[in-house]
Amino acid sequence: MQRPAPDDPSIAQLQAALQASEQISSAIVETAVNAIITIDANGIIETANTATVRLFGYQRAEIIGKNISLLMPQPYRDRHDGYIQNYLNSGVNRIIGIGREVVGQRKDGTVFPIDLSVGEAVLPSGRRIFTGIIRDLTERKALEDKILHISEEEQARIGQDIHDDLCQQLAAIGCLAKVAQKKLTKAGSAEAQSLAEIVDLISKANTRARETSRGLMPVVIDSGGLMKALEELAQSTARAFEIACDFRYDNPVQLADNKLSVQLFRIAQEAVSNAVKHGQASRVDIHLARQSGNIVLHVRDNGIGIPDSPAKGTGMGLLTMSHRAQMIGGTLKIEPRTGGGTQVICSVPAPAKNP
Repeated sequence: MQRPAPDDPSIAQLQAALQASEQISSAIVETAVNAIITIDANGIIETANTATVRLFGYQRAEIIGKNISLLMPQPYRDRHDGYIQNYLNSGVNRIIGIGREVVGQRKDGTVFPIDLSVGEAVLPSGRRIFTGIIRDLTERKALEDKILHISEEEQARIGQDIHDDLCQQLAAIGCLAKVAQKKLTKAGSAEAQSLAEIVDLISKANTRARETSRGLMPVVIDSGGLMKALEELAQSTARAFEIACDFRYDNPVQLADNKLSVQLFRIAQEAVSNAVKHGQASRVDIHLARQSGNIVLHVRDNGIGIPDSPAKGTGMGLLTMSHRAQMIGGTLKIEPRTGGGTQVICSVPAPAKNP
């Protein structure tokens, strides 16, 4: 078969089309809003677009040929090569093809939240490359934090109103009813018993209102802080749902950071609520400890476990817990327990103890 000459029009057209395709692909990558980076199987950066330069603050020449871990804070920087090698050795995929929220580090040392999507390609030569698409989440996280903060403030305001207004009124009504009940009892009236029942109901309503108020503004540093709030959470859960709910600790955990305390309490509160309402648990254990420089909160239950299709509202609760953990620089794990049930583990770096 006769081969076409090098100057054959068909060859020239193919070369022109290939060159045009490469130019279009390069232009798309270069003008993309999100940072796009390619690395080889050793984690070495091969290409980076303009958005990468803008996002991380490095010039292209400063990162091309360097390990991708340059763009990560510790401890991920030291671990990243191990992640790649484990994948290449085992084939177990933990991130490729899956978007996830992680953190990056700029040239000036600033650590910031990012959404990372990783894709893998095997070239005709058999060489593997990985493409990472990175989106800055700083503004979105700031907005989420602001919304959550506003929500906390509003809950605290409502809780304070219940405590200062409703509870005081119920207490006053209870006192008046008790005085009337004593007078009827002294007079031998048959209505005294009915009024005694009303007094008891008012007392229970006042207790429940106080518990609700405490749940809305849970952590007060000068009255016991997080440990006291978790203890009251366990007690009120046991009373309200008639289940076993205990709070324990190995050593006292005193936190002077009210924001950290509130977020840990909210995570515990959501985990307990999920265990009772969705997990149908008859026992819930809350545990707080200092471990290896971290504050670790465990909430364990003996319920039916995590359903494959979470009930309405459960998914949002899980997302909220995860976001609260991220807000305080922590991690959240929700996993099934051996023998049934679920455990929620939140670990956050412990603040330095006061001298």
